Amino acid sequence: MLDIRLLREDPAGFQARLAARGGDFGGTIDEILACDEKRRSGETEKQGLQGERNRLSKEIGALRQSGKASDALESTVKEIAERIKAIGEEADAADARQNELLLQVPNLPHEKCPVGQDEAANPIVRTWGEQPKFTFAPKDHVELGASLGLFDFELGAKVSSSGFVTFTGPGARLERALIQFLLDLQTEEHGYTEISPPFIINRDSMFGTGQLPKFEDDMYGLEDGAFFLTPTAEVPVTNLYRETLLTEAELPVKLTAYTPCFRREAGSAGRDSRGLIRMHQFDKVELVTLAHPDESFAQLETLTKEAETALQRLGLHYRTIELCTGDLGFSSTKTYDIEVWAPGHGKYLEVSSCSNFGDYQARRMRLRFKDGEGKNRFCHTLNGSGTALPRLFVALVETYQQEDGSILLPEPLHRYFGKDRIGAK
Repeated sequence: MLDIRLLREDPAGFQARLAARGGDFGGTIDEILACDEKRRSGETEKQGLQGERNRLSKEIGALRQSGKASDALESTVKEIAERIKAIGEEADAADARQNELLLQVPNLPHEKCPVGQDEAANPIVRTWGEQPKFTFAPKDHVELGASLGLFDFELGAKVSSSGFVTFTGPGARLERALIQFLLDLQTEEHGYTEISPPFIINRDSMFGTGQLPKFEDDMYGLEDGAFFLTPTAEVPVTNLYRETLLTEAELPVKLTAYTPCFRREAGSAGRDSRGLIRMHQFDKVELVTLAHPDESFAQLETLTKEAETALQRLGLHYRTIELCTGDLGFSSTKTYDIEVWAPGHGKYLEVSSCSNFGDYQARRMRLRFKDGEGKNRFCHTLNGSGTALPRLFVALVETYQQEDGSILLPEPLHRYFGKDRIGAK
């Protein structure tokens, strides 16, 4: 949620930065400011009327003590009380409408965010490794999965519907091994505390991190929208600190969690939807950081590189891009996407999106810290996938496939999987 005080001070600047996202928020900003003015002017009038009521009440008391009639003044005081009540109701309505509108406005892009309309304008920040070369025609993960018994889409559809998969045998074991590897890496080397949160999330938590109200149709709701299946561990983990006042010394807070993720959006038909690329349910290890506002953008650089470390350890070629203004997520002020190369698929696949949300989420959930001067300030929140599966699964099996149809696993996975290879040697 945007800071209404800053919006009040520079509405034109806010509109210009929001326009860089590609939408027209001028009318919404105007209505927000109109609600704000009505609420503030009503409060000013209310204070004046309360002073007048107090003055008249004293006069009524004096008249009564002297035995004189006070009916006229009492009638005036009654009218004032009715007006104060009406002003309060009008102010409450304006405040509710203002908050409703603020929830619909996305975060401001960072001042140095590259300006562009869509992903075509996203600059590449860095690359790591090289695309693997093969002496044979590489298969994609769907062919490899079928030949090695890694997963079964028909079984997923049988117990659920299309867009779901059942990992089987060595595929299920590899999925588990990857999750354990990712969690151990972040907790043992990068100082994250592991969390195992609930997978069913209440409505307040979904508002807190910005999934609601804008993206409700993409979520799996339960009990008439009172609860939701978690769309990402960002939601339950960040909301652990909703309505919390931290000390400055506690920052940064670094948390990681594995959760399954549930989303209705399964993507459009075509090659991008083939196999495991887009699913209604997928596994993910998430990184969450609660940071001091003065340090949050440095923390974003750190978090992004910590997510990249997983791909480096697995020897997977990837690139990191910065999202332009028109491609930013709703709540983000700055985002890096990490895309891993999938040779059988023949393209880069996003496996991590690392974002700084500034105080946008913290305002929604009243997540604050007390600074050195004793002032309560909003934290900055960050998160990134460290990383998402099954696209990591896709890139791994496609990169390490052998000519005999087996998959030679990278060394860091050996102790988790128990073997160095899937399939015959």
